[in-house]
Amino acid sequence: MTDADTDSKKCGTCAIADVNLKRCAKCHTKFYCSRDCQKRDWKTHKKICARNAPSSENNIPSKGLSVAIDKPFHRLDARTWMHDRPKEDVYKLLIDTYRLRMEDEYKFNGDVDMDSIYSGVQDGRRGFERFLGLVNAHSRLLPAWWSQGNVAECMAAGTKGGWSDLGCAIGKRDVIEHYGNSNMPMQLRMFGEQIYGHSPGGHDAAAMLQMQMMIESGDGNICI
Repeated sequence: MTDADTDSKKCGTCAIADVNLKRCAKCHTKFYCSRDCQKRDWKTHKKICARNAPSSENNIPSKGLSVAIDKPFHRLDARTWMHDRPKEDVYKLLIDTYRLRMEDEYKFNGDVDMDSIYSGVQDGRRGFERFLGLVNAHSRLLPAWWSQGNVAECMAAGTKGGWSDLGCAIGKRDVIEHYGNSNMPMQLRMFGEQIYGHSPGGHDAAAMLQMQMMIESGDGNICI
């Protein structure tokens, strides 16, 4: 290891070499041992942080989608996360929102939807159809082109095999690998919370949403 490598793994404020150092969430180049140290250094660090930052991961096109949207967490806050997307992407994201929600309900709450594959049925079509009924009740979350006719098309998209197969479960790691974006599970969960009115386990994601919006805006003086 070079001297430069050693220095880069010390706290940017107090210079302690700690195995639990956290990186600046925006530029990923500065390390800190605590939130207090990061706050003390922020006035100086913010002058170079944006320059050193790669394109925010929140704004990197997900490899599993045909169209990228800018600042997805701002879109979630405005309840327009599904807007300005082509049909194929909307159908895919609705299927994945449902499948990840079923996984989370089982994993965190021990709950099994009787119409989901977790109950032993061959596929989750009936459960997904009920989910789309909830989606229709929150029509403002959907693109302007969405109509009842799209329900059948979306259902069909989940029966063609491949990634979107409603007969297959997905988890957080699967989503990250498929989309190439570590924030995609969070986005799906937050959108699911807007549909269901609550998150698995009853946790409120409002604070995390605000944090991600700060990062997207370049104000992310937060360790990750």
